[in-house]
Amino acid sequence: MCCVSSLRELHEGPPFVIPNPWDVGSAKVLESLGFPALATTSSGFAWTLGKDDGEATLDEVVEHVRALAAAVSIPVSVDLEAGYGDPAVAIRRVAEAGAQGGSIEDWDGERLYAVDEAVERLRAAVEAAPPDFVVVGRAENHIHGVDDLDDTIARLQAYEAAGAHCLYAPGLRTVDQVRAVCGAVTRPVNVLLYGDLTVPEIFAAGAQRVSVGGRLTWVARDALVEAASALR
Repeated sequence: MCCVSSLRELHEGPPFVIPNPWDVGSAKVLESLGFPALATTSSGFAWTLGKDDGEATLDEVVEHVRALAAAVSIPVSVDLEAGYGDPAVAIRRVAEAGAQGGSIEDWDGERLYAVDEAVERLRAAVEAAPPDFVVVGRAENHIHGVDDLDDTIARLQAYEAAGAHCLYAPGLRTVDQVRAVCGAVTRPVNVLLYGDLTVPEIFAAGAQRVSVGGRLTWVARDALVEAASALR
């Protein structure tokens, strides 16, 4: 079991994997396996509600966080999507529910925010966060049709300047991309385990933490479908 008590401390130590549970049961399993922290998955949690990614409400997310934080003794970070209309309110509410971190995206479900607008929203989230809460600034361009590494780096640098404690650009596909992003900022970087990338490669390229998004959820779902289909 992990002896580190805070998510902020983890970002100041060795690189780590932060897997993504979809419910309390999966969170307890991941804790029992020795992972030092957990991060929610918006798509995986929405699936437990019978909804698509982006359809869960902030009230539902807050209750999800409250249940996870009560069930495990390791830090929990939250996928807050674009902040549910008000990133500052979203950060305050999940912090009160027991989260130690949360990410704010620059994608509102239909469009990428202009950098200036995204910075303003992220800065509000940082200012609303309690001490030691880890605010993650996310650049969503790679997974929403803008495969432009220069744009990614410019966005992450702007989010770092706005006060983000950790930076994240899901959709990086190569070690060279990971290395370029990590070399362009001074704050810790989260990388999504994507495509052919491996955890050792990602860490060697300079990332502080690795997450898997909804990947564990879909492995479990596929196993359920296969077993239930055979049963039928």
